[in-house]
Amino acid sequence: MKKIKLVVLDMAGTTVMDEHEVEYCFKQAAIKNELLASDDRILALQGYAKLYVFTLLWTEQVGEGDPRISALAAQSYSDFKTILENHYRTQPVYPTEGCLALFEALHKKGIKIALTTGFYREVADIILGRLGWKPSLQATEGIHLSVTPDEVNGEGRPSPAMIHYAMKKLGISDPAEVINVGDTPVDLLFGKNAGVRYTLGVCNGTHTREQLAVHPNNGLLANISELIHYV
Repeated sequence: MKKIKLVVLDMAGTTVMDEHEVEYCFKQAAIKNELLASDDRILALQGYAKLYVFTLLWTEQVGEGDPRISALAAQSYSDFKTILENHYRTQPVYPTEGCLALFEALHKKGIKIALTTGFYREVADIILGRLGWKPSLQATEGIHLSVTPDEVNGEGRPSPAMIHYAMKKLGISDPAEVINVGDTPVDLLFGKNAGVRYTLGVCNGTHTREQLAVHPNNGLLANISELIHYV
């Protein structure tokens, strides 16, 4: 069996502590714009690129083909960005349980670490800066790469584009040498679509074990440090 050379990890809820603040910020933008979206519906769409989510929810509310959808989604997304950036600039940001221990273990094994996210580049960089995780292709601690939809022509999950981009940047051509990990159903689909060796879910993020278990996966982890058993 081929050696694992790259681990691709989601940010919010997987490597970055998420106590549903992203959903809260999304909800505030929705309320401001009179977009009707239940907490359960917002949770179900975590992990997708946020402009896509606003477009989807506005389509559900006003109907397919309504000429206002694009403008409504753009305004809602703009408000969400303002709310979210303010949150991450002013509130504490912490790594998830077991995350730093995992990073250390992966570095010892010579395995590359790439973070992917549905966030756009600016807010991803705010979070990375607060955590001190400056990406470097030659990193000996922290992470090697961070990928947002901005780097792949706006293709967020479940498109495999961000994983493929990370592989190319880090010189890995075989998806059998890659593991993808996330805390949402779309993270699991993301890894499946990329054809990676293992697509794993963590159960201490935004979704529970029961919520993730109904989606195709290669394993569910109590916390991210358990990933070390797969490498």
